[in-house]
Amino acid sequence: MADVIDTRSSGTEQAWTALGGDPALLDRIDGGGPAGLLPARLPVMELARSTVAVCALAAAELAARRAGSTGGPVERVRVDDGAVATAFLSERHLRVDGRAPTNFAPLSRFWRTADGWVRTHANYPHHRARLLAALGLPADAAVDAVAALLAERRAVEIEETVYAAGGLAVALRTPEEWAAHEQGAVIAARPLLTLDRTEGPRQVGVRRLPAVSGSPLLPAAGVRVLDLTRVLAGPVATRTLALLGADVLRIDAPQLPESQDAHNETGFGKRSVSLDLGDRADRATFDELLAAADVLVTGYRPGALETYGLTPETLAVRRPGLVLAQVSAWGRYGPWHERRGFDSLVQVATGIAAVEGDAGTPGALPAQALDHGTGYLLAAGVLRALTEQHDDGGSRLLRLALGQTAHWLCGGLTRAQDPHGSSEAYSPSETYDPEKYLGSTDSALGRLRYALPPVSFAGGPADWSCPPGRLGSDVPKWRTTTA
Repeated sequence: MADVIDTRSSGTEQAWTALGGDPALLDRIDGGGPAGLLPARLPVMELARSTVAVCALAAAELAARRAGSTGGPVERVRVDDGAVATAFLSERHLRVDGRAPTNFAPLSRFWRTADGWVRTHANYPHHRARLLAALGLPADAAVDAVAALLAERRAVEIEETVYAAGGLAVALRTPEEWAAHEQGAVIAARPLLTLDRTEGPRQVGVRRLPAVSGSPLLPAAGVRVLDLTRVLAGPVATRTLALLGADVLRIDAPQLPESQDAHNETGFGKRSVSLDLGDRADRATFDELLAAADVLVTGYRPGALETYGLTPETLAVRRPGLVLAQVSAWGRYGPWHERRGFDSLVQVATGIAAVEGDAGTPGALPAQALDHGTGYLLAAGVLRALTEQHDDGGSRLLRLALGQTAHWLCGGLTRAQDPHGSSEAYSPSETYDPEKYLGSTDSALGRLRYALPPVSFAGGPADWSCPPGRLGSDVPKWRTTTA
């Protein structure tokens, strides 16, 4: 018999409330699986299961809305801790013909400074080049040379110098220092996410998607999603929408290199094209795709895409009824609102690395939980927006930030409680074996081993419809029709 999650004071209830969901649906969630996974000082497993639970519930809710003219009952949702933990470590489980991907470059790491620690991110060639240029080092500088230089400088000075040069570096802060920081204070005053109705000059009526049926039940079938995101939260979200039947078309700029390894992990169910929005012909192609899109998901630094006119106000006029979903590192507010960022850097700035460290040495969460958790919240928000549109039409604007998820994890997230007062709502009914939650398939890239999706509801899909292909190798055309 499945354990029923006690949602009276859990992160699941908090996240579902933030999404505007009907609280009565929370009793549709069942939980189980092995206990004690993703161990940390902070409630990482609670964040993981909560974000997956609300995503699955939003999928089941949309499926019920699309069941016919009168709708249908919301199917039960199953949250297996083993599946959730494996999915939150999906990039570590990926294998291509037995080869593990490279997730972090040599210059993406912690460095001791004259007064503490700093973490840099240099996985992309252009970020590595900007980091070294900011430090006055040659392009072929080795780790030892960087370490020697940084050891003589103050952490905040390094942070500001590298960011001014377009690179990425963040000084280690304690939770108290982050709370006193202007960006930390702004984040603390804001909700976990926002999902709002937006309208342009032309009002739109209800634009309902056609009914869905069959097996598996795909609540996002026929939904066209333009995916303008990069590592990792955005791609996790759009990968989840692809699982649920959406036609997801990922777009990358040819002049901005992306890791094929990263796409191998998050490209399941999607197609991928290369378009330069600064090129007239490519922009015309993009505009044609946008004119027929239902959802636009963006994950670039705030301001980067606005230069192409992709603002909420403009899009509400150009494509009435569009769901615009935006994810960023630090949010679109405060002094850091235009800064780039990644999960590892947000952990360092917000005090997470200090909390998870020992003896003055910074630590890290057991998974890139800010990325994955925000990704499932992002997918859940899109699904809830589509459900709301089914009822009353209109355009929607969804916004999330890794910094907001970090704030939730550090202070706002409430652990679920079982009847015995434990901090876990699940019985330790089985031993964790990650192989149980892994799949394998042949692809154009080779034999893939990968984490199976954790989003599960009765009658829903258990796996993606197709493996990832090569970046930029697909035709920039939609393959589905919508209402």
